[in-house]
Amino acid sequence: MSHIVFFLVPGVHLLDLAGPAQVFFAAADFGHPYTLGYVAEQPQVPSAQGLPLLARLDWPELGPEDLIVVPGWRAPTLADSPAIGTASLQALKNHHARGGTVASVCAGAEALGQAGLLDGRRCTTHHDVQEELALRHPGATVVRDVLFTADDRVVTSAGIASGIDLALHLIATRHGPAVGAKVARNMVVYARRNGHEPQASAMFRHRSHLDDTVHRAQDLIDARFAEPLPLPSLAAAVGVSERTLTRLFTRATGGLTPLRYQQTLRLERAEHFISHGATVEAAARSVGFEDPRMLRRLRARPAS
Repeated sequence: MSHIVFFLVPGVHLLDLAGPAQVFFAAADFGHPYTLGYVAEQPQVPSAQGLPLLARLDWPELGPEDLIVVPGWRAPTLADSPAIGTASLQALKNHHARGGTVASVCAGAEALGQAGLLDGRRCTTHHDVQEELALRHPGATVVRDVLFTADDRVVTSAGIASGIDLALHLIATRHGPAVGAKVARNMVVYARRNGHEPQASAMFRHRSHLDDTVHRAQDLIDARFAEPLPLPSLAAAVGVSERTLTRLFTRATGGLTPLRYQQTLRLERAEHFISHGATVEAAARSVGFEDPRMLRRLRARPAS
């Protein structure tokens, strides 16, 4: 079980906090429990929206698998941000030095900058304060037009709701894109493309719909894409006819049949194996193709 500790600063934005917290809370429903904790420099923290929040004053013992998240706060500029004590900044720095991950949402990147964690790393923040962040922390590389960045266990996200995208990315990285897709579906949110950076998996690209029948079919394919999955068996598993499943699936995914979706997942996994030194033949066998010629044909086909 991993600990997720949110460091709260006065004026914290509720969605900066609640969005990522809900992602990790929902992950428990899929067998990946997290313990959520809240730390601040005062026992009661006023939020920007007026709701007071309670927090502990002492930091729990954290290990490399644990995560600290700094949600953003309301302030006219980063220079006007609430003061953060030396001990808190040192706690952020120490956790990263021990192998842990530190993340921020929106203006929370300023806390990471004050802790020295942005120096030499890529980062982002809300578009209103990106230029100021770059000026205040010249050792950082501030990336524009992305939802989040990840660089050497320092993860930063843009404004407000992008904290959900950041948390989904961390879930997918730790537990696989299928789990990330399930959590996104559970929260009824779309997995959004991260600016100029290509989305990592078809499990995300083709999940931006609300058809529960298709989601259930995708859950089965995601979990067993290397196995034979005949359309009659897949349709029976989700309780519809073969014709209905094909029609719903094609409409929800922008033109993919269940077989084409399965082939797309196989292709992506095979490309991963090939990029790590596997031959086409070995990669084909690993993802369920009996004939490597099918993999070669799929690799030559334009991407979905």
